[in-house]
Amino acid sequence: MQDAPTWRTGLARYRFPHGCDHECVSTSTTPPQPPADTSSEGRARRALADAVREIEHHVATAGWDAPVRVFALVRTQDALAAEPGLADQLSADVLAAARADDQHLTSVEQEGLPSADDLEQLLGGLTWPPTVHGAAVTVERVVLPPGAEDDLPADPEGALAALLAHPQRQDVRLAVGVLRDGPSWCAVRTRAHDSDDAVGQGPDLVPGLVEAVRATLA
Repeated sequence: MQDAPTWRTGLARYRFPHGCDHECVSTSTTPPQPPADTSSEGRARRALADAVREIEHHVATAGWDAPVRVFALVRTQDALAAEPGLADQLSADVLAAARADDQHLTSVEQEGLPSADDLEQLLGGLTWPPTVHGAAVTVERVVLPPGAEDDLPADPEGALAALLAHPQRQDVRLAVGVLRDGPSWCAVRTRAHDSDDAVGQGPDLVPGLVEAVRATLA
């Protein structure tokens, strides 16, 4: 563990309040334009959508066939209050965005995740301190068109082999973020259409994963 955090533009190291080192992605690098909904709830939804888009884009730069990645979501103003020296190491654009909006979020990647047999077990073992305002997860999945799963073998190993060999399979990356007692946002990228302008987005595109991530914040 380093004695002092080292920040880089966009992607940085940050000593999180509970003492561990993590990798951070500061989102929304330009001051936000006035949204149609200026309530705290509306600004929180927009900040979360920005954070999830940034996380998905960041993960996409590493390519496909990647492991599950987990991020804490922290309001940047709170992070600055906990680590005043952070202001000297963030870009002017990020600082301006954070100071203009108290809902602005920084994504803190969690390293050294515990071993787990599957995503459900991993998420079931996660808990967050009160200093964390939300959480996000990225995971890759193989999906089939509606009805295609009906023809898969009942045996799990056989079903997996058939799934991977299916001519209509689609590899997808799911990015899901949730705020405590608040909104959710999802981003979905397919390997077949691997470009930023083809990423699907919405609040409830992956409802099961949304609820699983939300449960980690309970």
